Amino acid sequence: MTDKEYKKRNIYRILRRAAGIFAAVCTIAAIGVWNEFSPFRRALPVYGIDARDRGEVRVHFLDVGQGDCSVVEFPDGSALVIDAGDGSWENNDHILRYLKSLHISTLFLVVTHAETDHCGGVAALLEDWRANTVYLPVLPASMRLYESIADAAAAQGAEVKTLSRYDVIATGDAYAVCVSPYSVDETDMNDSSAVLYFRYAGVNVLFGGDISKEREKRLINEQKLSDALGERLFDSGNYAVDLRETDILKVSHHGSGGSSSEEWLALLSPKTAIVSCGAGNIYGHPAGGALNRLAAAGADIYRTDELGDIMVTISKNGTYTTEYHYY
Repeated sequence: MTDKEYKKRNIYRILRRAAGIFAAVCTIAAIGVWNEFSPFRRALPVYGIDARDRGEVRVHFLDVGQGDCSVVEFPDGSALVIDAGDGSWENNDHILRYLKSLHISTLFLVVTHAETDHCGGVAALLEDWRANTVYLPVLPASMRLYESIADAAAAQGAEVKTLSRYDVIATGDAYAVCVSPYSVDETDMNDSSAVLYFRYAGVNVLFGGDISKEREKRLINEQKLSDALGERLFDSGNYAVDLRETDILKVSHHGSGGSSSEEWLALLSPKTAIVSCGAGNIYGHPAGGALNRLAAAGADIYRTDELGDIMVTISKNGTYTTEYHYY
């Protein structure tokens, strides 16, 4: 996609969101409740997202620029939100409107790691949406940012936990298992980020956080050890994990050249790869090398900077479809 097409898509996206914000501003001004920003956000209109069919699971990869936010809808109407973007007004509004459109009954929130592009919007989200449980990372970067999230969770009465290896978030037959990191020996911010393995109806989604080739190598070696011992080292009790059965990969670190190694992709063999990144970002994400490796591994590549919000629908029969839209 050319730079001109990138700019055109971004302008279209911004105008669409601005139109919704403008409509909400007019409504609020008319009834005289323009007192603070939080009520303004709550009055934002929802998007026209169709309801799930019975027994379906949907996984949404939101377009939040150079950041991350994913939403997993469980069959029972609850949802798991993984990260919440960078905290900009535009992205905060987009996440809230998107969640409102899904009519979620119960919310679980995971912060993969304490970097602004992943958790800058978490406190704002918690001001407007109550989460039953908030899972915080093992290694806080900025204590001020970390504490603001913990304070917002406590103010909403949410249970706060630290997410590490073998923790499970499950409802019915759908579950997510944390496969990395351990809660000790963590010093690197990106490699300490949570990696989640989600499974439903035989379809598996791996959320790679911001891990680098070094953490990928560690997980590869653990899989090799698991095979050599004839054991399943990644399983958490009755919740089975097999990295070799990854169907959909949320690509690590926005498609950085320092992630998605050939050996890692050979282990996973993903059919579908999702890259969350901002158009024309200063980091050059996704890197050409990473895209080439993903293509060589046989994955169909979907990028939020090109396609907007991406939704994967998993049927109860174990098939899935991928679609995308600019809201």
